[in-house]
Amino acid sequence: MNTPVIGVLALQGDVREHLIALAAADAVARPVRRPEELAEVDGLVLPGGESTTISKLAVLFGVMEPLRARVREGMPVYGTCAGLIMLADKILDPRSGQETVGGIDMIVRRNAFGRQNESFEASVDVKGITGDPVEGVFIRAPWVESVGAGAEVLAEHDGHIVAVRQGNALATSFHPELTGDHRVHALFVDMVRANRAAESL
Repeated sequence: MNTPVIGVLALQGDVREHLIALAAADAVARPVRRPEELAEVDGLVLPGGESTTISKLAVLFGVMEPLRARVREGMPVYGTCAGLIMLADKILDPRSGQETVGGIDMIVRRNAFGRQNESFEASVDVKGITGDPVEGVFIRAPWVESVGAGAEVLAEHDGHIVAVRQGNALATSFHPELTGDHRVHALFVDMVRANRAAESL
């Protein structure tokens, strides 16, 4: 049985909700804080939270460089909200000391949809997700200003890019883990499963 082991970077943010969503999508889900835990997973979710804090904690815990290396090697990775920022090759308005993992040829704008009190929900049509639109929860959400030739836009909201995929890297501005709809996580689990199958050939 091809049940992938998928980690959630558990330094800050809504880790528990992602673990539940991944388990519901038929993955073995576990928190990841250290390089040795990262080495044991087939894919990784970078959760929402505060992107500058997550970036600094990733460096502090010694996981930033191993994570960059695994993403470069093709490990599937999915970032939501702050996680989307972490996967960007460039941030328009980075905070001092903020680093990214990279992996998606995109330029992002932090807090683009407004502050905490301007959070909202919206129905989003996501390419590759069948059925009804995905209900997206936008909390101090970034948006993607532009993508390079290698990145595919999967969804837009209000004229702004809010979901992107490049190879084995997936990113959304919104939080699907907060709605009980696990289809985006199922899409990511399928990506991890396909990658495992390809590696075993």
